[in-house]
Amino acid sequence: MAILKLEDGTLHTDLKEIAQELAPLNIQLNHWSVGNNPQLHNLLAQDSLNEDEKEQVLKVLDGYFEQLQQTAGYQSRDLIVLHPGVSNLDGLMAKFDQIHTHAEDEVRYVIDGESIFGFVRPDGSQVELTVQKQECINVPAGTEHWFYLTSARRIKAVRYFSGTEGWVPQYTKKEIRSRQAVG
Repeated sequence: MAILKLEDGTLHTDLKEIAQELAPLNIQLNHWSVGNNPQLHNLLAQDSLNEDEKEQVLKVLDGYFEQLQQTAGYQSRDLIVLHPGVSNLDGLMAKFDQIHTHAEDEVRYVIDGESIFGFVRPDGSQVELTVQKQECINVPAGTEHWFYLTSARRIKAVRYFSGTEGWVPQYTKKEIRSRQAVG
C-alpha cells in the first residue's frame, strides 16, 4: 500500500487521496498484481537473480508490457534488482538521490520491496511517496523528482522505456528539504 507523506507530516494511504495530491503532477499510481505463479514467487524470494532468471520474471509479467506497447508505444523493459549485497549500491543510488528530471516518462512497476519517490509540486512544496510491491508508478517527463530506497534497501522493479536516451537525469540543483522516509 502506497504511503504519501506531505511536508506538514500528513500521511495518505488511500489511493484516491494520493491521486488527488499528485494530480497537479499528472503522476499515475496503479495496483498491478504479480499473480499466483509459483515459479515467479520463488524467483522473487531470492535476493539476486541472474540474467536468465530476470528474463523469466519479465516474461511472466509481459502482459503489462504488451499493454504499454499497444497504448503508449513503449519499446523495451528491464528488471532492476537492488539489495544490500549489490556492490557499489550507494554509488548507484547517488545518481537519483538528487532532484532531477528526465526527457521521457519514468515508469516503474515494483514487484518486490519498496522505494521512495520524492516530488516537487507546482507550488514548490515537496512530498514523498513510498511505492510498494504490486504498485506501478508513471512519473511524466519533466517532473522534478528524486528516488531512493527505504531502510530495507531492497527492490525488484520492472522499468519500461519508450526509448533510452531520455533516462539520463537532468539535475535541477534544487535542494531536498528533508528526508521523510516511511518504512
